[in-house]
Amino acid sequence: MLKTVPEIVAEARTELRCVDAETAMTEVNENQGTIVDVRELIEVEQLNAPHSLNIPRGILEMKITELVPDENHPLYLHCATGGRATLAAEQLKRLGYQNVSVITCPIDNVLEQQRLLSGD
Repeated sequence: MLKTVPEIVAEARTELRCVDAETAMTEVNENQGTIVDVRELIEVEQLNAPHSLNIPRGILEMKITELVPDENHPLYLHCATGGRATLAAEQLKRLGYQNVSVITCPIDNVLEQQRLLSGD
């Protein structure tokens, strides 16, 4: 029996650390972690996360080790709904990255709230 993508994502999340966008932003500021945005470039151009790397899901495994060679560096995976981020985080764990978290909700809302609070 074939599994659906939501089923695969739900299974993968049981083995991964998942955080909301606000927690991720706080932790990145505290631990100098990196947000890895796995959306396609056209999606990122609309609104990108500060201090983030855009590595589309399709090429993540080929690029991440040259951009983030430290297996213990805190990585926070982001996409539009958390599905691609979950699958990407699963792959990073397979590559040997130890400190991987999935951002489970759009980061755009948190960024917009921060901009409104700062008056930008």
